[in-house]
Amino acid sequence: MGINDMVYRTKTYIAGDWTGDSDLIQKLDEWNKNNHLALSFVNVHEVTQSSDNTLNCNIKRSLRKRLKITKTFVLIIGEKTFSLKSGACYLCKYYNNGGGWLNISPSCYNGGNIDNRSYIQYECEMALKDYNDGKLKNIVVIYNGLYRPDFNRCPAILRNVGVHIGSDVYKDGQCKWAYSRIKNAICK
Repeated sequence: MGINDMVYRTKTYIAGDWTGDSDLIQKLDEWNKNNHLALSFVNVHEVTQSSDNTLNCNIKRSLRKRLKITKTFVLIIGEKTFSLKSGACYLCKYYNNGGGWLNISPSCYNGGNIDNRSYIQYECEMALKDYNDGKLKNIVVIYNGLYRPDFNRCPAILRNVGVHIGSDVYKDGQCKWAYSRIKNAICK
C-alpha cells in the first residue's frame, strides 16, 4: 500500500446533469449550508475545480482525484442524464477521427488517450470500481422529480448498487422534496 492508497476519504461527490437537474443539486447545497438541518457533508467539488475550457482528459483526471478523497458518491438522475455526451473525446478540438477508409484509428492531436465516455459514465465507472475495492463507503442514486426510482434511467453499471431513491414525496396533496429520505441515504 502506497501513500496514495492511505487517503482519508471524507468528502461527498455529486454527479449529475448540472444544467437539467440543477434544481436538486442546488437544493442539496442549500440543505447542506443550513445549520438547522441535519444534512451535513463536504462537497468535493468545492475543494478542487477544473476550469470550463480545460481539455476533457484533464477534467477526467481532476474528477478521478476528487473521487479518491470521496466517501459518498451521489448520482442525480434526471430525464436527460442517460443521453449526456459531454466529456467524450470526439467532442474535443484535439480529436482526430482517423482516416476512415484508410483504417487509421482515432487519435488525439494533443497526445492523449481516446476515451469517448461521457463525464457521467466515467464518474459512475470510477465510483463503482472504488466501491467494489472497498474504498468508497456509499453510493446513492437520486431520481430527480420522481417518487420512486426508474431504473431504466440509471446507467446499467449502477442499477444494482447502492441506495436508489426518489427525490419527491407527496404530503397534503402536494409534491415536496424528500428531505428525510435523501438525508438518510447520504448520511448512511
